[in-house]
Parts: sequence; structure tokens; C-alpha cells
Amino acid sequence: MTTPQNAPLEVLPEAGSGALPGPLVGVDWLAGRLGAPGLVLFDASVGAHRAAAHRIPGARPFDLDGALSDHTAPAPHTMPGAPEFTEAMRALGVGDEDTVVVYDGAGVYSSARAWWMLRAMGFDRAAVLDGGLPAWTAAGLPVSATAPAYEGPRGSFTARPRPGLLVDSATVARALTDPAAAVLDARTRERFAGTAPEPRPGLRGGHMPGALNLPFVELCDRDGLMRPAGELRAAFRALAGERERLYFSCGSGVTACVLALGADLAGYGEIAVYDGSWSEWGMPSELPVTTDR
Repeated sequence: MTTPQNAPLEVLPEAGSGALPGPLVGVDWLAGRLGAPGLVLFDASVGAHRAAAHRIPGARPFDLDGALSDHTAPAPHTMPGAPEFTEAMRALGVGDEDTVVVYDGAGVYSSARAWWMLRAMGFDRAAVLDGGLPAWTAAGLPVSATAPAYEGPRGSFTARPRPGLLVDSATVARALTDPAAAVLDARTRERFAGTAPEPRPGLRGGHMPGALNLPFVELCDRDGLMRPAGELRAAFRALAGERERLYFSCGSGVTACVLALGADLAGYGEIAVYDGSWSEWGMPSELPVTTDR
């Protein structure tokens, strides 16, 4: 691939310096730096999107359906331990000084999960590509038919876990009764209300008593791009009011991270993702479930 003619060549050496504009970058930002030393691009697509016909050139696989989830855990997409995450990142050539951009084939979907995992492991030089692959192709930028892969040298990445960014059911249960906290569920309104079946067998329908519903798709505009910070802040405040401590849940801990990304962009500082999400809470157990609005 060739660098687009409008690429600001003078910034290319800085691509690995961590000088990101924030947790979200646009396709123009990435196009001007694609292939630069120190810039790692990940494709974090899940499900059917992993079989997309086209990719952004040079992407490496951030496999949430594979090595980058703990398959010994009862819930899907569970965060691996620090040693396993370190090994996976090193095998993919990620260094502690690199800059990482993550995209997915759906838009802003599973890429936010990869971004949050990196942050939870102490790595801040990472961002989500706004609009993902659809935005990239809509801009007429180069694509490749080659599947994401990496066969280069190992990296120096070392996980430095940050407690509290990924939380368990006991923490969420306490948050549900904390007047200073709000628990927001990123699933569809129908699944939240229990009027639509869960896609995973054996789960109860409904939601946690006291949880609030903010479907993750409502944080994006018609073009699949994240809404402006002011609109995101308004969306959270409409539900959480003045509460500044936010906890996010979804089906399996993936789209909850889209809410975490939105909250970060909106200026919230105390945010956490429930790793097990409804795949854990919705299992038959003593954890309370309601269909009341």
C-alpha cells in the first residue's frame, strides 16, 4: 500500500510516541500514519465480522474469540490473567513504547473491548478507530484481502493490571445499592426488559434490579461514528443524573466497553466494566433479576 498523498509526513516518526489525540482516532489520523514504525494496528472483529472480505492493510489479529479470552472461565470473553495477556501481546509484537489503534468490522463494537482490556492492563497508548472498517472503506481508503496476521519479532509488552477497571458480580451488586453509583446495561431495550430471548442458552431474561438501560448503539450517529462529547455526556446524565461513578454491563463484557469509551470521551473518571456481564449474572443463581421497568 502507498501512503495517501495528504498524509502529514512530518508526523510519521511520532506515531509510536504515544501522542494520541485521545481514546478515539479518525480514519484520516490513521491513514496518515499507517505503516509507521511503532504503530500497531489491531483488528478486533468478532463473530461473523472476522470473515470480512477486506481488512485495513497491516492489521494484526486481536482475537477476542480465541487467545484473548480466558476459555477456562464460565462466561465468554472473560479477561485473561496478566501473564497470559502479556504473552499474547508479546507474541503479536507489541512493545511497551508502541502506539496501538484497534478497529473492528462492525464499526465501534468489539474494538472498544480490546481498548479497555489494554487500559485495564496498564497500557494507555491505545485508541479505537472511530467508525471502524465501515468508516475506513467509506472514505475510499486502501483495503487488503489478507487476513489479519503477524509473524514478526516478539514485543516487550508487560501487563501492569489496574484493579477496579474490570469488576465482578459482588462489586456490581454493591453498586446497585450505592446512591453515588449507577449501573448501565448496554443490551437492547428488549433484552433488558426480558421481552426478547437471550442469544445464549440457559440465561434468564430481564435485568439487574436498579440497573439502567443505555443500548450501546445509541452512542453512535447514523454514520456509525461516536457522538460528540457533549451529546455523550447528556446521554449519561439523562440516566445517571449527578452520579459520577459508572459501572457498565452487557451480554458478555464486549459492548459494555462501548459505554466505557463513551463515558471516557464524556469526561467521566470513575468507570468500570462488569467482566462477566449478563452471561454470568443471568445464569440460574441467587443473583436477583427483574423485568420491571
